[in-house]
Amino acid sequence: MPRTDLRHVVVGCGALGSAAAYWLSRALGARVLVLERDAPGRGADEDHARVLRYAQPRDAYAALAREAYATWRDVERVSGQTLVAETGGLVIEDLAGRGACGRVLGGHAAVADRHDVDFELLDARAVQRRWPQFRLAGTEEAMYQRRTGILDAARADATHLALARGHGAEVRAHSPVRALRPTAGHVEVVLDDEVVRAEHVVVAAEAGTNAVLDGLVAPVPLTLHQEQVTSYATPHLLDFSPARFPVFTWHGAQIVHGFPVDGEVATKLGHEASTDARRRHEFLAAHVPGFLGPEIRTRTRLSTIPPDGHPVVDTLPGEPRVSVGVGAGHASTFASLLGRVLAELATTGTSRRPIGSFALDRPALAAAA
Repeated sequence: MPRTDLRHVVVGCGALGSAAAYWLSRALGARVLVLERDAPGRGADEDHARVLRYAQPRDAYAALAREAYATWRDVERVSGQTLVAETGGLVIEDLAGRGACGRVLGGHAAVADRHDVDFELLDARAVQRRWPQFRLAGTEEAMYQRRTGILDAARADATHLALARGHGAEVRAHSPVRALRPTAGHVEVVLDDEVVRAEHVVVAAEAGTNAVLDGLVAPVPLTLHQEQVTSYATPHLLDFSPARFPVFTWHGAQIVHGFPVDGEVATKLGHEASTDARRRHEFLAAHVPGFLGPEIRTRTRLSTIPPDGHPVVDTLPGEPRVSVGVGAGHASTFASLLGRVLAELATTGTSRRPIGSFALDRPALAAAA
């Protein structure tokens, strides 16, 4: 029988940690303790906009996309907060720029077909007729999917934590975890000034994952990836409002992600950290000129990525009382659902969701290790 004097501990208040805290507290109330080494809301992700879409590039994500969308709507329902703004979404491939005809769109369309996701394939002229904000050369093709939108990731994290507190969870800031020590009856969570006895520990510490798990499992091969988001004070607010302009991803000589005006009164462009301001300006001036305006700021988003790019959502081999979640850059858009899965692993030891691709013992992680 579970010990009622033990707590379920969540390590980390980022996208996955805050979501796991909410779903655990919804089931267990005050028996949930959330530990953050810094202050909640000051994690690696410094940008708020994320693309939420039904049409996914990989089967592992497409299998979860509908339920991820529904889970966000459930969180909105119980909190009264608006977290997702539907805009529709374009994936545009510049065939001249990539030199590999159909490589991106063909894969996207095949995944969408396998998972019964509706979409449209458009040539350059069809894109410009529908969205005259674009300037295309004629070498582009696009895939449009209407069930695509923007997730306000920072607001989502804050909402999860607020709901968790409402269910009785305790959230402690400035509480770094120094070690986890499994014993016969519980897991000891070692802090600077206290040892907490836990029935189960969910480690959602992103870049700090291996430090927390030290001694319990072989280090998870993780790479820190930097992407940047630049905001532009476009004067064309109506043209680039969510009702008139979709989220887009451009695959060409460079890969960028464009966002309409939502939340911040600015358009946003996501790009590799190595892309300089001149190249960004040249791309936008050539293809989406109205998107431009005075540059407000460039913010950095950090992602902790396993070698195959998939998240990690699993219990530790040989120690089922400790589970781990690493978002791999996808944490924000799938966070509430993956947090729910982590809560299921913590309370029942299993989940009905198809998360085999996210296992700790998958071949890609073993080979990299």
